[in-house]
Amino acid sequence: MNKKNLLLLLTALVVIMASVLTYSYYSKIYKPNTVKEGYLYIPSDASYQDVANLLRPFVKRVKPLNWVANKKNYPAKIKAGRYFIKKGMNNNALINLLRSGNQQVLKLSFNNQDTLEKLAGRIAAQIEADSISLLKAFKAPDFLTKNNFNVHTAISMYIPNSYEFYWNTSADKFKQRMLKEYHRFWNTQRKAKAVKQGLSPLEVTTLASIVQKETASISERPDVAQLYLNRLNNNWPLQADPTVIYAIKELKGQETVIKRVLLKDLKIKSAYNTYQISGLPPGPIGMPDISAIDAVLSPAKHRYFYMCADINTPGKHVFAKTLSQHNRNARKYQQWLNRQGVRR
Repeated sequence: MNKKNLLLLLTALVVIMASVLTYSYYSKIYKPNTVKEGYLYIPSDASYQDVANLLRPFVKRVKPLNWVANKKNYPAKIKAGRYFIKKGMNNNALINLLRSGNQQVLKLSFNNQDTLEKLAGRIAAQIEADSISLLKAFKAPDFLTKNNFNVHTAISMYIPNSYEFYWNTSADKFKQRMLKEYHRFWNTQRKAKAVKQGLSPLEVTTLASIVQKETASISERPDVAQLYLNRLNNNWPLQADPTVIYAIKELKGQETVIKRVLLKDLKIKSAYNTYQISGLPPGPIGMPDISAIDAVLSPAKHRYFYMCADINTPGKHVFAKTLSQHNRNARKYQQWLNRQGVRR
């Protein structure tokens, strides 16, 4: 083989080797590698090995991914969050996404969590913060005092709704966001309506919690709200059965099931038993939704002072202006309960 042919052969070998190397690099960087789509949750304290393990179900080849990650210095720039992985992404796009911190927001929602403990559990199921850290943040004495809440009214700050959050939100940041939402909710118009009813926002929420427990019918809540306002404005005790149930649960546990309030229950000594105290209890007996709060702020106009469950329309009530009329309604209801075999 002459020198010319040898040179041509060597050149060809160099070109082939360069092509193979180029293709190898290109494949590692740009060849599709994700095999399915879904959300990837990266914890706040995750190492690169943690991320790589979390990515395994999403990718076909791990070694090329690790190579690209190292080339882009991703192990030193891990950002926690909730990321949406698309099927067919290449390693370059995938690492760029994770490096950017461009995570997906989520719709966080809560309602009817009647205690801070239950609220903490509900929130912990949706964001990274655990229920223990959330509950600790909810009950922080300095925070409550600074913002004019206490252990009885603390749940008033959490307005049931859907909110956008990042998954890796901390317990403290969640609490601070809810405080802002609370002040946004209690705008000038709602505060003015509260004043018109002779109540503070916290008192509105407390009464709204009783209204909500009294009736699940949103359309009936303004009527129930006005009835309780009639009692308050005339210095009557509220005598609300839901507050008695709350007092029983305080004594026996939140999971206690009460289907019927008995006469002996009305004598329970509790700051929440509105048969034994005058005015409102120290705080909400649950988490009222917005419809219940607005029912107290914009109640129906009537002069009813009594109500009783309607045996003909489940979930509704019959209202009365006089005690004699109410007693007739109550007898019908008690007889109906007896026929149904409801003793407790």
